[in-house]
Amino acid sequence: MKVIVVGAGVVGTMHAWQAVERGHEVVHIEREAEARGASLRNFGQIWVSGRAGGEELDTALRARELWEGIGARVPKLGFRTIGSLTPVRGPLELGVAEAALARPDAAARGYKLLTPAEARAVNPALRGAFDAALWCERDAAVEPRTAQLALREALLASGRYTFLPQREVREVVGENAVRDDHGDIHTGDAVVLCTGAWLSGLVREVAGEVPVRRVRLQMMQTDPLGEALTTSVADADSFRYYPAYRSPALDALDAGQAQDPTAAAHKMQLLMVQRLDGGLTIGDTHEYEHPFAFDTVEDPYEHLTRVVESFLGRPLPRVRRRWAGVYAQCTDTTRVVHRQQVRDGVWLVTGPGGRGMTCSPAIAETTANELGW
Repeated sequence: MKVIVVGAGVVGTMHAWQAVERGHEVVHIEREAEARGASLRNFGQIWVSGRAGGEELDTALRARELWEGIGARVPKLGFRTIGSLTPVRGPLELGVAEAALARPDAAARGYKLLTPAEARAVNPALRGAFDAALWCERDAAVEPRTAQLALREALLASGRYTFLPQREVREVVGENAVRDDHGDIHTGDAVVLCTGAWLSGLVREVAGEVPVRRVRLQMMQTDPLGEALTTSVADADSFRYYPAYRSPALDALDAGQAQDPTAAAHKMQLLMVQRLDGGLTIGDTHEYEHPFAFDTVEDPYEHLTRVVESFLGRPLPRVRRRWAGVYAQCTDTTRVVHRQQVRDGVWLVTGPGGRGMTCSPAIAETTANELGW
């Protein structure tokens, strides 16, 4: 079988991986020289802890298993089983953490409530004041800026993979075929469009208005910390954002402890991961209303800096990069992904909604199973 994959972000690359793993030939088409969208502009977190129960958690756990296997074969991914800590302060935040421990799927997530001393034994860099920390053993990380490159290197070694950069697919022509802006037609047994947040142009032409929206966020990265941040770190605002933490205790937190005004205005949470070079990737904000701003604003960065410094008990290293990114999210946020047959032999897969890095291996596996690869 020959599979045409359009889009070289992490979702597209994992579809290529699944096809090659199953013995098929892949032609992989990317409109940029390299993927430039959300697959690079993220934390690199394999984030199990906050996922909704049921299909979303099952997908994240399966993806976590697949990531570990791929990481063992492709060391340049930088896959590491670091887990996560969410420090909490005060009885309302603590109540949400305790409610999470009472979930029937808490063990599958690797939840445990740690004292400050226990949390610092896991992550000594957390020298600031907090009352407890929710530990999630199942969370992991990869290097988002280089993951696709590492996967592509392994795919090329198979001898069944061709990468065609700087070609924009303009048209679906007949069954199982697309035409690019060089005028070349690529025909296979299946075409999978993994175009991420690019929902206009070809996608609108073949699929119409899909039930997917675009979301914008701001992030930053620092100089090396100078010590190991041995886990990823979140703050209690993540409880308000991630569905796993919905509970009467969360309602009490929302009613009794208002978010910082900046955090509320920008729909913020803290997520923080250390990169292999020692720097910290820190974010993020959420913007849903179009048109998106074209510039980044400083208030969210200042808020994140204050929160991080309160956990670390020390000044944040110099910020060396700031950026904005846009990802695609299903308008029904309970759906893991939007998967649609748009023409004979042509499927669209998009909208994982900030879960692309976490869930992409399992999303691609499901596509391959459903299409009978």
